[in-house]
Order: sequence, then structure tokens, then C-alpha cells
Amino acid sequence: MGNKERGSLDPGTIYIVSTPIGNLGDFTERAIEILSSVSLIAAEDTRRTRILLNRYKIQTPLSSYNSYNKFKKEPILMGRLKRGESIAMVSDSGTPGISDPYYHLVQSVLGEGMVVNAIPGPSALLAALTVSGLPMDRFVFEGFLPRKKGRTTILENLSRETRTLVIFESPNRIQKTLKDLLRFFGNRKIAVARELTKIHEEVVRGSLENIANQDRKWKGELTLVIGA
Repeated sequence: MGNKERGSLDPGTIYIVSTPIGNLGDFTERAIEILSSVSLIAAEDTRRTRILLNRYKIQTPLSSYNSYNKFKKEPILMGRLKRGESIAMVSDSGTPGISDPYYHLVQSVLGEGMVVNAIPGPSALLAALTVSGLPMDRFVFEGFLPRKKGRTTILENLSRETRTLVIFESPNRIQKTLKDLLRFFGNRKIAVARELTKIHEEVVRGSLENIANQDRKWKGELTLVIGA
């Protein structure tokens, strides 16, 4: 990559850049070079991304692109790409496109015959799988379960899944989710990965019955890995 000046990458290219899920040291040299060289960084949360950019002295202009403004921002970003600018996309953390709206823009870019390049890196999904102690040769990722509408139907369908299941959950809803999983799935093996790569990283492994009945307050970002 060398010391290319900003905007000197392949024209009209969008780069999907993975960023650390916690520890800011988990950032690849290639990702830093790309973010330093593109014309613009489209970020899910500009405040969180600014912390990362400041750490690595990256001064590239930043713009928000998220679920709330995707329809307004997409034509603006597409216009810049068509003018030959290069754009990097980053999510709050980890790999863009997982539980965020970036695939909409990627579809539009591909539909116009432009180039999409992946800059791989950290992913909470894969990190949790690797430390879960559960089979990871075949797995299904469900993201966040619905809070209400369709939740029962999805849980009933997932209860018949024969692959390892991975879901995301928030601290204020995890206790309900654990109870629901126990009710629909029975007493399966589970690993709850919390604050991966951060100071208070923790992986709680055991049975659904045991963990669902623990009297504890969960904190931080959570990834659940459930055995088939």
C-alpha cells in the first residue's frame, strides 16, 4: 500500500473495514492504511469511530451512515463513488454488515458495477465461537432476537436447528432470553461471552439451566453460543 495520499486508491471503490471489538490494539496495519488513504469514512457511530481514528492519528473526513439515515445518505455516498472517490465503511466495532444496514449500500454499489473490497479483521461472532468450547464446524448466526413480534415463532424454529447457534444480546434483556432459550431448547450447553478483548472479558460456560438461574447482573456486550 505504501504511503499513498488520501484518495489515491482505486477510484470508485468502497472498502468494508473491520475494526476492533474492544481492544484498540486489535487493528491491522492494512486497515490503518486504508482508513488513512480513502476520501471519506462512513461510520455507524462517528463518536466511537473518532476514538479509534484519534488513537492512530487518522485524519480522514468522517460521515455517519446508519439505520436512521441510510436512505438519505446512500445517494450522497453513491454520488461520491461515481465521481471516482474511494470510501471506507466501518461499524461501531467488528465486521461491518453484521447487525447493521451496510449491505444495502453494498448492493447498490455492486448494482452499478463498482468495486467492493473487504479489509478483514475482528468479529465478535467468530471470537465468541472460538472460545465457546462448542462445535464450530457448522453454525448459524441469528443476530438479535426480536423483542416481541415473531419471537416465539423464531425460537420454535431454532429449537430444531442441528447446528451451533450464535446470537447477540444486550445486558438488560439477556435474563429473559436465557429463560426463553431454556423453555424452548431444553437444557443445552451454552457459552456467554462478555466484553471480549476488553479488560473485563469473561466467558461463562455451562448448561442453560444453570446459567439462566444464576442471580447476577450482566454487563457489557454479550454474545451467546448455544449447542445444537
